[in-house]
Amino acid sequence: MTAPLNPALRIPTRRTTELVLLVFAVLIVVAAEAAVEAARDGHFSSRLATYAAVPIVVGVVTHLVIRKVARYADPLLLPIVVLLNGLGLVMIHRLDLGLKTRADQDGTTFDGAQAPTQVVWTALGVILFIALIVIVRDHRVLQRYAYTLALVGVFFLMLPAVLPARFSEVNGARIWIRLAGFSLQPGEFAKILLTIFGAAYLVQKRDVLALAGRRILGIDFPRGRDFGPLLVVWLLCIGVLVRGHDLGTSLLFFGLFVVLLYVATERVSWVIVGALLFAGGTYLAYQLFDTVQTRVSVWLHPFAPLTAAQKAAGLDPGYQLRQSLFGLGTGGIFGAGLGNGHPELVPLPATDFIISSFGEELGLFGLIALLLLYAIFVGRGLAAGLAVRDAFGKLLACGLAFLVALQLFVVVSGVTRLLPETGLTTPFLSYGGSSLLGSWAILALLLRVSDAARRPATTPPPKPAEPVAVKV
Repeated sequence: MTAPLNPALRIPTRRTTELVLLVFAVLIVVAAEAAVEAARDGHFSSRLATYAAVPIVVGVVTHLVIRKVARYADPLLLPIVVLLNGLGLVMIHRLDLGLKTRADQDGTTFDGAQAPTQVVWTALGVILFIALIVIVRDHRVLQRYAYTLALVGVFFLMLPAVLPARFSEVNGARIWIRLAGFSLQPGEFAKILLTIFGAAYLVQKRDVLALAGRRILGIDFPRGRDFGPLLVVWLLCIGVLVRGHDLGTSLLFFGLFVVLLYVATERVSWVIVGALLFAGGTYLAYQLFDTVQTRVSVWLHPFAPLTAAQKAAGLDPGYQLRQSLFGLGTGGIFGAGLGNGHPELVPLPATDFIISSFGEELGLFGLIALLLLYAIFVGRGLAAGLAVRDAFGKLLACGLAFLVALQLFVVVSGVTRLLPETGLTTPFLSYGGSSLLGSWAILALLLRVSDAARRPATTPPPKPAEPVAVKV
């Protein structure tokens, strides 16, 4: 039996801090929904209570679970996620109202509200979060099943590419599984599984990958035999890109593995080699596939006039990006106000371009606030990786935090025309079950790592004093 810790050295759990921040997060979400209803209807309705109840229930349930099974977890991660998830739900509801009004004006059929479905996906995400954080009491357990998880991840990643296009293709990218009205993006789960595998593999092989090599032009390059893991991942990503025409997922996976290699070995040569391999792969894809050429052409020339063939077919590939740029320009610095803009004019405003929707109605300041929330989330994830004691936990937390950061960078870059649009979704904000479930799973794993990092180590009781012999 271990002795209790000295009260003077006891580490605070910070659960009260988490609860206070959750209250602020819920108030912000309720205020945002109230602003939407006031702008759209001029009065409040029962829907305000409905959409206010979602973040309240989510925050209370998850907070109680964390207080019970992960008492030392980071106090900022959950409030940030509740706020982002709640704001995403508010924007999706606002877009439903705008799309319905537009359908009534145009005399077309409204496809149906997406916000109720997002509420269901949020509930499922919370259930997955609770299951993970309750079952995985120690993140180091995942290291034992690294190769099994990798096999499942590769299966998830390749499955849409081998299915017929009618079951997997959306907007030219084959990254979905669509069956009987149900759609799933398995790559959202594959990225988490492969992150676990990458962290476990590099913990075992980092000494070989870091020490052996040749020096060329002052840079230590790895040996040829050590290129194996990087080449396998590169070939896997190229296979996904070739078969699925999905540049975004390929960039996400390959960037993740290169960063994990760099963190594990601290060798810049891996970054250089990885960048060269990815550049070669994307150039090859550009030369071979019309989908990639179209996205690059739209990125370079979004306002180019349509060709005769495009006019005849009724296609305008640059329309979505142009509307996004117009929306961001309309929002300006302070935005049009929630409910006062027209983000529904952008195709797919609740999924790929939800950042543009927020930019139009919240302006530059609002977008900066959202990006700061993500920056804090990523920073706290990296801090958990730095603080945890085991190497696997360090790489796992770093990989998961980098996944969120890279995906957000790619999405925002595509919306603002810094990079070609890739079709990735914004974590916690965008409409979609796969993205939301995967994001809640990332939160559960980061909280588990941060709990291990902050949890005080128990100390054994002091040994009893040796009896002193007294001479008579």
